[in-house]
Amino acid sequence: MDELDELDDNTIDVHKNMEKDGYGKLAFNHHDEYDLDNVLMLQKSCHYIDIMHKVEDALFFANKGDALLEEDDPEYKLIVHCNALSVDTEDEIDIIHNFIRNKYRLEFFELDSLVNYPINYGRVIKRTDNEMDLTLVDLQGLLTSIIIMIVTVTTSTISGKPLSGHVLERTLEACDKILDLDSLNMTVLDFVESLRRHWPSNVSVW
Repeated sequence: MDELDELDDNTIDVHKNMEKDGYGKLAFNHHDEYDLDNVLMLQKSCHYIDIMHKVEDALFFANKGDALLEEDDPEYKLIVHCNALSVDTEDEIDIIHNFIRNKYRLEFFELDSLVNYPINYGRVIKRTDNEMDLTLVDLQGLLTSIIIMIVTVTTSTISGKPLSGHVLERTLEACDKILDLDSLNMTVLDFVESLRRHWPSNVSVW
């Protein structure tokens, strides 16, 4: 657990620099398929990598008994960083979601209004791929039965067109990215939840 003590000013500065650079704003204004890799900076940042390594270590080694966390405890500092990281992760998920919607609307214009949650939207597109007849796609386990019925009926009345090979490839890659971010965010939530009984009353977590 000694590695948790290394949450130094350099880590915090990386996060602040991302904000000063207008992190997130660029992505919401540019939706060309060639821009996505340029605006998705979170997982490439030292801040993100550093925090995720420390979260994974903390989950593995966590053993606090029943003691409350103090402000100088490394786990306390890590929870604070996890709060900020979760906000950044949600922002990046929104960026990718907007990118996917802009691409997939060419095929099914109404799908994003029927499947609102970004993670489910990404999963549905991964399952659907470039199939134009959604009655041929097994969406069980992704959506409720009533939503599946609404989606299949609604999309059957839409005159969309299959995505070109390159656009489809980029769209599916974006779906992988959004699902990967969600999985990593769940790791952060698992860590915070594992320390729930140790939170002091002045710590606000989501």
